[in-house]
Amino acid sequence: MNRNVIITCAVTGAGETADKSEHVPVTPKQIAESALEAANAGAAIVHCHVRDPDTGKGSRNPDYYEEVVDRIRQKDSQVIINLTAGMGGDLVIGPGENPMNFGEGTDLVGAKARLEHVEKIRPDICSLDCGSLNFGNSNEVYVSTPEMLREMTQKVRSLGVRPELEIFDTGNLWFAETMISEGLIDPPFWIQLCLSIPYGTPLDIGILYAMVNRLPAETEFTSFGLGAMQMPMVAQSVMLGGHVRVGLEDNLYLEKGVLASNADLVDKAVKIIELMGASVQSPGEARKTLNLK
Repeated sequence: MNRNVIITCAVTGAGETADKSEHVPVTPKQIAESALEAANAGAAIVHCHVRDPDTGKGSRNPDYYEEVVDRIRQKDSQVIINLTAGMGGDLVIGPGENPMNFGEGTDLVGAKARLEHVEKIRPDICSLDCGSLNFGNSNEVYVSTPEMLREMTQKVRSLGVRPELEIFDTGNLWFAETMISEGLIDPPFWIQLCLSIPYGTPLDIGILYAMVNRLPAETEFTSFGLGAMQMPMVAQSVMLGGHVRVGLEDNLYLEKGVLASNADLVDKAVKIIELMGASVQSPGEARKTLNLK
């Protein structure tokens, strides 16, 4: 069991959720404010995507990221900022016998373009999705190849940014281990085990336990589940020695029928962790744990 826990709040994500809850932040100002509220509630790390303010859809616009980070830093210099580098990997295969007729929603760019905002802003952490994945029940594929990942990892290291290695299935973990063995990532290794995203790792505690047992030495890990399994996974991750992630990217509800804010979800996670007899790390403590400046 981990008795000194880092909480990450995934503030907004890029999914089609903005019309499902008034609490999902869309504009840079809203995203920054929600991140600050989550930090005040106990999150040491805020994980940020950005959205197009006019449409609510996910965006890769570096200017939006810069505004979010500037607004957070104006009021809180210690909370750890984690920016996604997962945008730009969406490929919608064409229908039937026309798979090369890529569909609406395709946004596929190379390693350099995916890191444009990271190079501009240099956050504390950025996420790297460690493999490709069939995403959902249609023709959408998330693309993140070994060559792309090696290039991104080396670039992130040169910028002094800590990578958060996103693990969506056991093959992703295998490749993360490979990059670590190749000396592409400096310890401590910050690894996130992502459960219940179709079609990656199912929410199966036996599989989670097996993945935890494979983690390299000098690893700090966190894990999460979607929807109603978000809070049960808080307890499970702590029990297996890990940290936790909550937030509106993964779950909109505090309880059945009650919409949540990011601060609400962090507050509930704090209560669960403390009821288990553990404590929550401050941003300063988390910086020491992850060897961040």
